[in-house]
Amino acid sequence: MSRTFGALAAVILGVSLVTAAPAAAAPSLSFSTELPLPNGFQPEGIAIGHAPIAYFGSLADGDLFRVDLRTGKGEVFSQGPGTQSVGLKADKHNRLFVAGGAAGDARVVDAKTGNLIKSYKFADADTFVNDVVLTDEATYFTDSRKAVLYRVPFGRRGKLPDAHTTLPLTGDFVVTPGAFNANGIAETPDGRSLLIVQSVTAQLHLVDKKTGETELVDLGGESLVNGDGLLVRGRTLYVVQNRSNAVAVFTIAEDGSHAKLRERITDPRFDVPTTVASHGKRLYLPNARFTTPPTPETPYNAVSIPKS
Repeated sequence: MSRTFGALAAVILGVSLVTAAPAAAAPSLSFSTELPLPNGFQPEGIAIGHAPIAYFGSLADGDLFRVDLRTGKGEVFSQGPGTQSVGLKADKHNRLFVAGGAAGDARVVDAKTGNLIKSYKFADADTFVNDVVLTDEATYFTDSRKAVLYRVPFGRRGKLPDAHTTLPLTGDFVVTPGAFNANGIAETPDGRSLLIVQSVTAQLHLVDKKTGETELVDLGGESLVNGDGLLVRGRTLYVVQNRSNAVAVFTIAEDGSHAKLRERITDPRFDVPTTVASHGKRLYLPNARFTTPPTPETPYNAVSIPKS
């Protein structure tokens, strides 16, 4: 049930530590298979919208970095608030939704200008706002310390409200104190429910959007050890298993009630990938390098692999 990719041809692009502006990509490849990020950046989240642009958030200071997937050219386009940027998602209105980690908040940023559009304060203590998913009606954020989801509903034409609501998680989902609980989040293929991976229990939960009632997804006995970012494309569910340096690929039911493992992808370039985004026929994963002590000079990157 596993597959190991050999080393792929990498396009190494230099990034200036001061301006974070990389050199031009080599012309032999239309898309880069390796995307350097600024030294010391500490990436965690990634978002890719309709355009071939990847956005990354920094755990170090919350900076946002964008890279053109065709050329490999990148830049820091939005200065962080000095707190973490964790999970990211991009919408059709050219906005980035950014989970704020231990700051207990989230912000919405203009993906072109980097300007702050809106911010939301969710919690003050014992919190880690980890990941985010966009649906037609709202955006939902996970908190790895609490049995809740934070919901920001959309108005007409995607208008953002001034306040959020908190959706308590009940049923099979139970918080383990002092551990990482709710992490990655995605929508089921039929769009009626949500999926969240609980890192500490290695379980996948199905969540009712209206009530917060949860039940375990039947994975056929598979365990999602080190479960982190989720991505659903059609009937395919990708689960990034960070410290396992793997991506579990499932075929999932339309309603999300059960899923069957197809394969587990590994790659020698994985160095604790945390989450995944897709563009065209490829998947893109940031290497968080959690097993490497971070310094201002520590190099970071993202890698791409073919879609399964």
